[in-house]
Amino acid sequence: MKFVGDFHIHSRFARATSKDMTLENLDKWAQIKGIKVMGTGDFTHPLWFQELKEQLEPAEQGLYKLKVLSNNEGLKGKETPIRFLLTSEISCIYSKGGKVRRVHLILIAPSVTAVEKINTRLGWIGNLKSDGRPILGIDAKEVLKIALDADPNCMVVPAHAWTPWFSVFGSKSGFNSLEECFDEYTKYIYAIE
Repeated sequence: MKFVGDFHIHSRFARATSKDMTLENLDKWAQIKGIKVMGTGDFTHPLWFQELKEQLEPAEQGLYKLKVLSNNEGLKGKETPIRFLLTSEISCIYSKGGKVRRVHLILIAPSVTAVEKINTRLGWIGNLKSDGRPILGIDAKEVLKIALDADPNCMVVPAHAWTPWFSVFGSKSGFNSLEECFDEYTKYIYAIE
């Protein structure tokens, strides 16, 4: 089955992002652009996560849809075909192998329950309120472990993998292989961006 998806986005709670990044606008523009599955972005941010819980409802397994609300001007009582996938980006800055590493990761979770577990654990490590894409002092492998502990159906995708400064293969702060970054957990990396 082919479809157009966009899983790496940010909410209005991320730095340098439009205040118009609402679920209703994401839904509207996904329809205009032909995107069928849209990432929510920033599920680690407490205010955005609250909106996700209030404005989305389960659709198919692991996917959500915008609730049809009487005050949604764009929907006016009709169901939207757009599906949302619970996603977030984490900025990991840590030391490994004698070097400072800066790796961005996209987290994909199958349920609100999994996100709650992930957010609880990551909240112990750093301030999730500071930005839609929080900067945490945690090893990328540990983020993967936290996600899999929350739900074995979670996925972690190294973001923009060849960006020089903030990526798994970045020439300024990355690694030479996925194995060097994720060690024995590399088998759980199914994709890179």
